[in-house]
Amino acid sequence: MDETSALTRRILEEMSTFAVVGLSADPTKAAHSVPAAMQAYGWRMIPVNPHADQLLGEQVYRRLADIPDPVDVVNVFRPSAEAADVTRQAVEIGAKAVWLQLGIVSAEARQIATDAGLLFVEDRCVAVERARHSVRRAA
Repeated sequence: MDETSALTRRILEEMSTFAVVGLSADPTKAAHSVPAAMQAYGWRMIPVNPHADQLLGEQVYRRLADIPDPVDVVNVFRPSAEAADVTRQAVEIGAKAVWLQLGIVSAEARQIATDAGLLFVEDRCVAVERARHSVRRAA
């Protein structure tokens, strides 16, 4: 198992609460269907979206800093150019990991996360990794 695969398995096995930055209200978009699938397999998905009030049956928050509960992983469905800022916010709220979805890459975000001691994954789909590792959360 390569280093990234070991890391994605560890995150999925050890962490249960994801804040999803950019969770979409549009069910045809990956930014909606992927978090919905993860929720169905037992992870808590907390939506962060400035344009909705409730998604996936969860209260939507405008910013990571508005979430009152502890967050394990900040899952990012925003353009690569926004990843560094989102990663800074993840550090500020005490998240343990930042996961940039498939197609999202940021050397600056990686450096910020690494410097702060956060686990960091980029350019990987959380749902694909969940299926590949056959991981599900206990209900």
